[in-house]
Amino acid sequence: MTGANVVGAGEMRVERVQGTYIIAEAGVNHDGSLDMALQLVEAAAEAGADAVKFQTFRTDELVTKRAKKAKYQSSSTDAGEGQWTLLKPLELDGGAHERLIDHCKSRGIDFISTPFDLTSLSLLAERFALPVLKISSGDITNAPLLLKAAALGKRIILSTGMSTLGEIEQALGVLAFGYTRPHSTPSVSAFLEAYASGPGQRALQEKVILLHCTSEYPSPFNEVNLRAMQTMRQAFQLPVGLSDHTPGIAIPLAAVALGAVVIEKHFTLDKRLPGPDHQASLEPGELKQMIECIRQVEQALGSPLKAPTPAESKNKLHVRKSLVARSDISTGELFTERNLTAKRPGDGVSPMHYWDYLGRPASRNYTADDPVME
Repeated sequence: MTGANVVGAGEMRVERVQGTYIIAEAGVNHDGSLDMALQLVEAAAEAGADAVKFQTFRTDELVTKRAKKAKYQSSSTDAGEGQWTLLKPLELDGGAHERLIDHCKSRGIDFISTPFDLTSLSLLAERFALPVLKISSGDITNAPLLLKAAALGKRIILSTGMSTLGEIEQALGVLAFGYTRPHSTPSVSAFLEAYASGPGQRALQEKVILLHCTSEYPSPFNEVNLRAMQTMRQAFQLPVGLSDHTPGIAIPLAAVALGAVVIEKHFTLDKRLPGPDHQASLEPGELKQMIECIRQVEQALGSPLKAPTPAESKNKLHVRKSLVARSDISTGELFTERNLTAKRPGDGVSPMHYWDYLGRPASRNYTADDPVME
């Protein structure tokens, strides 16, 4: 099952994508400018991404005014300001979302966004009827947000940064409950019961993708732990992808080789721009290169069947060897290690039969390099 089949819904182009579903994460790299956000859509489409993703939030519902910035945010912005001051100018209103969605449709690329609060969730899921929502790592314990997203029947891409397997299971329980019992009374025990139920498991398998993630910007390579993707896939029997925050493009390629069905990667128009995420993002040329390389990796993964391919079969004659006379051999003379050897081309007797010939008399005369024709 490919990531495309798992994510796909409605009119989204993702239904027609084969292989890894690639999300170009614009995030807040528009710096609050609709024009820049539209340029990011253009850049993502030109790079060949399947989707471009933004972040939808109302600052007053997302953070308190006493919330301090994370270290990575402080390193690229005014260290003295808090999260509220940082995020407020980065909001996109409903009109901006409508423009972006329309522009994505015109460019043949999917629009996805991450809601960070219940008002924003309603905007995306109800006003704009988006079939797919991305839930951030920071909201994996935000049960009210998870519950509402699932109760609305939305497909969900869930990032799991900073999480344990137990926390992921709890989040999946909330989603299973929302999908299957949206009108029942929620509780921790009800979530666990829904998660363990057949209908709950089927709903999760139909609607949820997990993204492995290291929530640091940029992420240190020695803390990426890509093998955790396999652990999550085995533990939850769900498709798994990667939300990557490492520098460069090597890690997404490795993730695809390990079976990632979705790759999400931050990008920007210019890493030198002010703002919290630009420095940990790819520029458009790098994004295009990553996508091209992912498509090459997908082709290279190919089939698990080990057999000669059409491209290499034509070389077999030229690079394999056949049994030939090492020196002149007279009729009746015995084949020995001194007069029998293997050389190219491979159009005669296979050297696998070398020992069958040793000690056998030659039925004809041979000169050196003559193929054995016994």
